[in-house]
Amino acid sequence: QTVEEVVSACGELGIGILTLYAFSTKNWARPAVEVKALMHLFKRFLNTRIEEISKRNIRLNIMGQIERLPDDVRTEAEQAMAATQNNSDMILNLAISYGAREEITRAVQQIAAKVRSGELEDKDITDKTISDHLYTAGMPDPDLIIRTSAEFRLSNFLMWQAAYSELFFTPTLWPDFTSQELYQILIDYQQRDRRFGKV
Repeated sequence: QTVEEVVSACGELGIGILTLYAFSTKNWARPAVEVKALMHLFKRFLNTRIEEISKRNIRLNIMGQIERLPDDVRTEAEQAMAATQNNSDMILNLAISYGAREEITRAVQQIAAKVRSGELEDKDITDKTISDHLYTAGMPDPDLIIRTSAEFRLSNFLMWQAAYSELFFTPTLWPDFTSQELYQILIDYQQRDRRFGKV
């Protein structure tokens, strides 16, 4: 319900990309019964909400180690992404089995493979090269990252992409997060002076 409310609010505001951190690579270490329940929730969400997502012209993108998902969940995820791939009003990134360090490690491995094969010269590696090998390739870095649940850390979320993001920390637990709080956070964001290191 919270996902639906936030996605709707962002759509109404014309926000082009929304990324939700649903399940981290570290979450696999949780009790098996909890992991199984979460995977069931993901599958149900994908199965029951994809038609509505598509009607809203939203493209669904799953970010993370999708190969680690149970076969049935992975199948639903791949079908959902294929069904919405041509939608253009918003990109909804669901970070599932995601970790920023793992994402950067994967990018480095891919770049190293290209250097080894001669496809890329090491002297030509730039910030953009790394960005182009991340799950968010082709997308702008996030303007704003909202951290819920009274935690004051990013918890391995978009570490490369967050270099110049504005951060907002709220004590509200994610299930209790509302569109009204989102609006207030966006008003706060509008008052900030983003200089990106400049005067």
